[in-house]
Amino acid sequence: MAVPVKTLIVDDERIARRVLREELESMPNVVVIGEADNGASALQRIAELKPDLVLLDLQMPEMGGLEVVRRLRGGAHMPALVIVTAYDAYAIQAFEAGAVDYLLKPVGPQRLADAVDRARRISAWQAAERLAHLQEILDRPAGSRAKKIVGKKDDEYFLLSTEEILAFQADGDVVWIVTARSRFTASLTLKAIEENLMPYGFRRIHRNALVNVNHVRKISVMSSQRWLITLSNNQQLIASKRLAHSIRELLRPSARAK
Repeated sequence: MAVPVKTLIVDDERIARRVLREELESMPNVVVIGEADNGASALQRIAELKPDLVLLDLQMPEMGGLEVVRRLRGGAHMPALVIVTAYDAYAIQAFEAGAVDYLLKPVGPQRLADAVDRARRISAWQAAERLAHLQEILDRPAGSRAKKIVGKKDDEYFLLSTEEILAFQADGDVVWIVTARSRFTASLTLKAIEENLMPYGFRRIHRNALVNVNHVRKISVMSSQRWLITLSNNQQLIASKRLAHSIRELLRPSARAK
């Protein structure tokens, strides 16, 4: 038999806690071992009860869910964290904070079951390792340059390193993140991405495209002012006349050495 998932519910709204409890108690191999209505109480209950899973509301008085995550980091017990929020704009922050999943209020039964199943597969040491890996992002001072980009694919969020990203392409209001094997949607505008990632070898070659210098494999002349860029995955992009200077930078040995 599967080991029951000991679960703690943290939300400042009593009705929200009751709804989650009722749904969880109807699931096999899930045991609700307690509740907390604020961040400080949540930290205390986690230390006392050592749950396997914590359903954690982001927005609570005095201490929100993200602050709870920060204080848990490096502690003796790190449960799997599923963030619960009423605003989908917080999904990226939840993922960056180390959550294994996020749930949007009102929580549907199937989404809750999926989140529990995902948490069941992730051990406490894996969650702690993930948070340690993301510590740089979570603690980065405001205004500093980003080294990671969050990409969305289907209903999941992925933290992508600049090294694995080949290019960014804008298609209307959607910005695509291109990697060797897949594509993700970005949460930032192309302009914001360009400003953040310029120090990491990204150059704009078209009003709708940025490329990673280190993934440029071939540059072919199309005309006196137009260039064809071939990336390491054989995808080809055209550099516009207005941004031809970016291509000249790519041709410089110092740029290629970065």
